[in-house]
Amino acid sequence: MKSHYRAVVIGGGVVGTSVLYHLAKYGWKDVLLIERKVLTAGSSWHAAGGIHALNADPNIAALQAYTIDLLSEIEKESGQSIGLHMTGGITLAGTPDRWEWLQSAYRTFQSIGIEDCRLITPDEAKELCPIMSTDGILGGMWADREGYVDTTGTVHAYAGAAKKHGAEIVENNRVLELNQTADGWEVVTEKGTIQTEHVVNAAGLWAKQVGRMAGIELPVSPLNHHYLISDTIPELEQLDFEVPMTVDLEGFTYMRQDQKGILLGIYEIDHDHWNMDGAPWDYGFELQQEDLDRIEKELILGFERYPALQEVGVKTWVNGAFTFSPDGNPLVGPVRGKPGYWCACAVMAGFLQGGGVGKSLAEWMIHGEPEADVFGMDVARYGDYAQNKRFIKETTGQFYSRRFVMTYPNEQLPAGRPLKMASAYADMTAAGCRWGVSYGLETPLYFAPSDDFVEKPTLKRSNAHEIVGAECRNVRENVGLLDISGFSRFEVTGAEAEGWLDHVMASKLPSPGRARLAPMLSSEGKMKGDLTVFNWGDGTWWIMGSYYLRDWHMRWFTDHMEGFGDVAVKDISDATVGFSLSGPNSRKVIEKLTDDDIGALPFMGCGSFDIGLYRCKVGRLSVAGELGYEIHCVAAEHAGLRKELLAAGAEFGIGEYGFNALLSLRLEKSFGIWSAEFTQAYTAVQTGMDRWIAWDKGDFVGKAAAIAERDGNGPAQRLVTLQIEADGADASGYEPIWKDGKRVGFVTSGGYGHTTGLSLAMAMVDSDLTAEGTDLSVHVVGVERSAKVIAPSPYDRKGQAMRG
Repeated sequence: MKSHYRAVVIGGGVVGTSVLYHLAKYGWKDVLLIERKVLTAGSSWHAAGGIHALNADPNIAALQAYTIDLLSEIEKESGQSIGLHMTGGITLAGTPDRWEWLQSAYRTFQSIGIEDCRLITPDEAKELCPIMSTDGILGGMWADREGYVDTTGTVHAYAGAAKKHGAEIVENNRVLELNQTADGWEVVTEKGTIQTEHVVNAAGLWAKQVGRMAGIELPVSPLNHHYLISDTIPELEQLDFEVPMTVDLEGFTYMRQDQKGILLGIYEIDHDHWNMDGAPWDYGFELQQEDLDRIEKELILGFERYPALQEVGVKTWVNGAFTFSPDGNPLVGPVRGKPGYWCACAVMAGFLQGGGVGKSLAEWMIHGEPEADVFGMDVARYGDYAQNKRFIKETTGQFYSRRFVMTYPNEQLPAGRPLKMASAYADMTAAGCRWGVSYGLETPLYFAPSDDFVEKPTLKRSNAHEIVGAECRNVRENVGLLDISGFSRFEVTGAEAEGWLDHVMASKLPSPGRARLAPMLSSEGKMKGDLTVFNWGDGTWWIMGSYYLRDWHMRWFTDHMEGFGDVAVKDISDATVGFSLSGPNSRKVIEKLTDDDIGALPFMGCGSFDIGLYRCKVGRLSVAGELGYEIHCVAAEHAGLRKELLAAGAEFGIGEYGFNALLSLRLEKSFGIWSAEFTQAYTAVQTGMDRWIAWDKGDFVGKAAAIAERDGNGPAQRLVTLQIEADGADASGYEPIWKDGKRVGFVTSGGYGHTTGLSLAMAMVDSDLTAEGTDLSVHVVGVERSAKVIAPSPYDRKGQAMRG
């Protein structure tokens, strides 16, 4: 062990060794992995080792597919057997809703290029897995690339391949301290002190402690997980093939063959947290005593699904801990304010996701950004609110217990809620508001007509469909009031504020008293934000964006301050909130509340106005595509401002609405949103955001890459608007799009246009199929529907309403 390394990886499980391997493979040879005991001593040694390419998040599914492809490669590179058994796999559906979901999911996987799946009947499932009872099964989905690995062998294969690329590994060497230095980090270990530029926390069950060494409170917690390994099953001895990996979603179990018996794993409803502050330092190859009373219900279902278990004994019980995040996805990436500190934690499916995590993190460290869009596992998707122990316990427990429970797109889950609420929350709740959540903040979805209204979870149009429709029509015909506390607001000040903004934003900056849409790009020309910049005219600027991207954007801003001295960026998102007024009567409402000449405020203008009792910052813009105003106030004034706006608007038909209606309204205008039409996987040219790029201004982040794309052959796919011949269900995202039987794109988002009466979607399609009138088809909840490309903005195409 030397005294200096370029990067030090802490943790010798499957994730740490994968990160080490990828760093070394991609060119960083001067890298070291430190393990407190020996490789696999934690969760890796007792993991079930299952692998499959399917995941509800398509981006993570793609990284899982990468991991599966990598396994045979590291086996060859290292010369270490990984015990790969590619048995194929079955996911079972035992209810009509689940079968409908599985048919829909099958099409989603097609969208992201997972082609080795097919839907199967119960009889086919029985033929593929003869020891299984198919009682109650309606159908299933088969995937070729599913199976399992020898977990210990796989970790040593990653490690061996890493060493062949020049990396070092030191075992039996616990990290004692982490100290930030001017050049990186000082890593104090039992065997000496190391200076390094980068530290990677891949500590698994000890991630919490390794985070605290750097002053970081990570939202992770270990939970115990059971599986059993049976004695030999006579029926398996008679087969000349291995039975496939099988997931019984209604039974909360997964199964794979283990020699001539089977391994049965259980995601029990009655979850069990273990050492929430991290595992003891001397813990390694121990397990917890099995708790059969806690898993009794799921165990009975498993024995019914595989009746042979009732005739043989249990050879081994495993009850061991794995580390989970609040949503079950990994925590990966750099930590804001801690340069050189990287996370690779909470990878509860390490043998399935470890390869993709290692690849993405190595690319990030070496090149500045990963190839794939990894926001779904970015540590920055959580803020300080997620450090609370009760929040972590509720949300990680909820995820674990719902691991095999079907979650619908319109379903709201209760854990860790309500956490953050605008001051009008109680009054809005009394008015019938039904709430969603974004980055811990309660955000309005719609306003129910009665207290006893309950929305039914569904993949199709819900029983709230007409409620949302009425809200949309009121915005178009009268005036709607929307709580916009759920947008981020960053205040930018200082003598070099304008120069810094001009550097990080690809657009021209607005003149004093104006606002402007501003794409933000990475150095590779990919999207980093679809933002709105306000110039308040007094040296103060605002950047507005998506509330849930607050930490993600602040990290980006902080990382791009080099060369700029007198500039400060302050997140004021919780201190400054507000409302949006949209609709033909919106100006009339404001005119009742102000003596200022609000009528003189031009489209995309902004300024300070007295609105009733309150001094507010007002911008004239509307995501709904109508004449509209965004009114921003101090957080403590939120409830009072709402009352004044509602009172002033009563004679003009004012009505409150939520973000479900805004989804419909913005689709009718072909306005994209982040995480759907705009992601860090897409470029400005692909998404049409290049129309906001100021090509003739000086250098800005991503300019060279954007010009190269503009002047080259262009992107393979572009964003379009589709009209779909749907019936009772609308596209929502990642549905495949077809032309003459060939997959030519996928839906980015969709819904029903209540004003136009059309089922609409925005979609990425092959560039040669973007012409208006092109006939296509799209699967909606598993059913193929006719579709065609239509002109953008099916409502008010010329934008006269917004400018009225």
